[in-house]
Amino acid sequence: MIILGIETSCDDTGVSVFDSDKGILSNIVSSQVNLHAQWGGVYPDLAAREHTKNIIPVLDRAVREAGIELSDIDGIAVTVAPGLIVSLVIGISAAKSLKWSLKKPLIPVHHIEAHIFAIFLSEKVEFPFVALVVSGGHTELYIIKGFENYIYLGGTLDDAAGEAYDKVARMLGLGYPGGPVIDKLAKKGKEVIRLPRPLLGDRGKNRFNFSFSGLKSAVMREVEKKIYTKEDIAHSFQEAVVDVLVGKTVDAVEEFGIKNVVVAGGVSANSRLRERFYEEAEKEKFSIHFPPMYLCTDNAAMIAYTGYRRFKEKGTTVGYDFEGKARLRLDRFVEYINRK
Repeated sequence: MIILGIETSCDDTGVSVFDSDKGILSNIVSSQVNLHAQWGGVYPDLAAREHTKNIIPVLDRAVREAGIELSDIDGIAVTVAPGLIVSLVIGISAAKSLKWSLKKPLIPVHHIEAHIFAIFLSEKVEFPFVALVVSGGHTELYIIKGFENYIYLGGTLDDAAGEAYDKVARMLGLGYPGGPVIDKLAKKGKEVIRLPRPLLGDRGKNRFNFSFSGLKSAVMREVEKKIYTKEDIAHSFQEAVVDVLVGKTVDAVEEFGIKNVVVAGGVSANSRLRERFYEEAEKEKFSIHFPPMYLCTDNAAMIAYTGYRRFKEKGTTVGYDFEGKARLRLDRFVEYINRK
């Protein structure tokens, strides 16, 4: 089975071709990072304009590199939630056009779901597992009992971890995106400040929720003092974020007795986060899994693969009247697409 995947949830235009027998045939991503750098983050109207300009060239290249004709595909998978609605509609419109012209089924995919199932493009993970999805727009913790069987444990109450990285990088004058540059800079610093670990150790309703706005404010206060170096502030900030992400995930492992963990999303590429998870996995006797680096950030291969699983295992498709959703939690997604 050959599935074409389309991803336009934020600022990357992605198209991929996945073959169930041969694997990923192509995975093309057109990044807008340089365009958004001047804003210090993604500017929605600019993102939508660039998606409109890039979607056809990216599609053409993906099909060409896959060595197929468009008529060879068996279905079109597309990100339908969550994301910037002005970006989502570009990909969904392109997918609907292909559905009409090729008379092929349209398969809806949740962006967070695709990040989680990207791991299966490189290795097999036994169910159930705890999944931490951490990126510029999302920080969420789930139990994945099987495909389309998801239990939401918690998520961010304010800033996502990746968003906090971007904002701290802006405070330090490091540019955008903040994640890679802070990760690199932190290696040259030391923890001179014990910054807050928000909600870590909470045993109430926020046990598995996250909050990074207070940490961000604490960093701002230290920056304004002009006492510590950028390297030391970056190191101290990163240690706080990693402590929270690892601590809450390990808490879920212990609470529910699940010994498999998948960490996905753009921030899962962070070297310190990976280091700490490997240390905790060895100490607490659970297995830790990260997608390959090229599948951590937004891409269409994870969309195509997840769409393939939905079509093969569930047979779910949607029609021309289907609409994307800017906000829709993963555990509520299956009900939403079946209602359509």
